[in-house]
Amino acid sequence: MSNTIKEKEGPIEQFYDAMEVGLTTLSDNAAERMQARARRFMETIVDYKELMMMYTCAMKEIQTKFEILNTEFSVRYRRNPIASITTRLKTTASITEKLARYNCSLSVENIEKYIHDVGGVRVICSYIDDIYLIADALLAQDDITLLRRKDYIANPKPNGYRSLHLIVTVPVFFADRKLDMKVEVQIRTIAMDFWASLEHQMKYKQEIPAQDEIAEELRLCAETIRQTDERMLDIRKKIEAAADAEDEDDLLLEKLSRIDIGI
Repeated sequence: MSNTIKEKEGPIEQFYDAMEVGLTTLSDNAAERMQARARRFMETIVDYKELMMMYTCAMKEIQTKFEILNTEFSVRYRRNPIASITTRLKTTASITEKLARYNCSLSVENIEKYIHDVGGVRVICSYIDDIYLIADALLAQDDITLLRRKDYIANPKPNGYRSLHLIVTVPVFFADRKLDMKVEVQIRTIAMDFWASLEHQMKYKQEIPAQDEIAEELRLCAETIRQTDERMLDIRKKIEAAADAEDEDDLLLEKLSRIDIGI
């Protein structure tokens, strides 16, 4: 056996070649134990990557469902309740840290059992009532199962955070099997999201001067945002009430003009 690693081999092959070079100086039993340990390590990495792929596919399923609902509402009701949709996959560091808080080691089994927000979908709406409208529409679908619901809009966190959180499962069809995958869905207004982004910056910045004072200002801003969201909703309802008085033929023509836009 050559004592050099082939440069043209892939990373996994190079890893095993390096192990083989190093194991030549060990006893047979020690070499076998080290090889077995290395193989288990590589298998864990492969299983982890596959699990992350599955969560990514589950997020795509939920995102597509919301996009379909948004298109439907655009044609049926002449407006889009959803302003934007984003997805995020929890980082390995964040997963490891969360498992450590549960006194659990990093493994595929522990991730699936203890962490419910590996895959996340965030939906931003213009108005408060749209949040519940699209949440109910999603949960009404027969392939969606609700595991947990936390309404931080009706019951904000002490710091002022407001959002609707849902933990759901969605079936994902792979080449050889179907799996029900968990996804966390966060639904909030544009104003709530703006506040949450600023609060997130403060939360993860170290040694901010007057941090308590800033936190109090953010809490007061959250209350202002709540009032603004409610006023904007009231204004929209007044506009819609005026539109309801329009001639039915005019409304039909407007809907027809939006069909191509919605599709």
